[in-house]
Amino acid sequence: MESEIELRRKIVRAFQYLESLGVNFGYSGNISVRTGNDRIFISPSGRRKSDLAPEDLLVVDLSGRAIEGFGRPSVELPTHIAIYKARRDVNAIVHVHPVYASVFAVLREGIPPVLEETVIYVGGEVQVADYAPTGSPQLGENVVKALGDRSAVILANHGILTVGRTLDEAVDTAVYVERAAKVYLLARLAGKPHPLPDEAYRLEREIYLTRVKPNAV
Repeated sequence: MESEIELRRKIVRAFQYLESLGVNFGYSGNISVRTGNDRIFISPSGRRKSDLAPEDLLVVDLSGRAIEGFGRPSVELPTHIAIYKARRDVNAIVHVHPVYASVFAVLREGIPPVLEETVIYVGGEVQVADYAPTGSPQLGENVVKALGDRSAVILANHGILTVGRTLDEAVDTAVYVERAAKVYLLARLAGKPHPLPDEAYRLEREIYLTRVKPNAV
């Protein structure tokens, strides 16, 4: 089991990694990780994310009460808490604003599973959560509904959010989703994208469910 300082360092490195890939930038985005005793490490609001230090992270409980740290936790804390309460299998959440996936957020269109990896790593189509103001309880409800048992969701006119059993999973899924968005958008510009055959989708969906076990404690 990772120590607290190791976990804090891992979150800081995740922000730097995502920015190096162009998946996030500047003051946008947030990351949280839930520990075994339902303590949640979460990034602060109003800070340049790639400049964060381990001690800048805050610790809250599932009611949103601050336990450790200074400043304000991310404005998206209510959405993080809503997901943790709905999905016991989720221990990490990454919210980022990548360019190609954000195109679909503005279009309010989902990213269909035209690539095998979208089913294996996301669980199927990346659906769009209905628009609600940032940080509102309604946004949390909308995200939980659109996420379902999958590992990624698009936030209308906003960005994307990914989840995982570990922080590495959530980070990797964010990268997969941005790649899938780019491939699908380019395919639409070049011609007519073809969906996966039904049987391939079913088999890959089973792989996802066996690996992730949504809602497993």
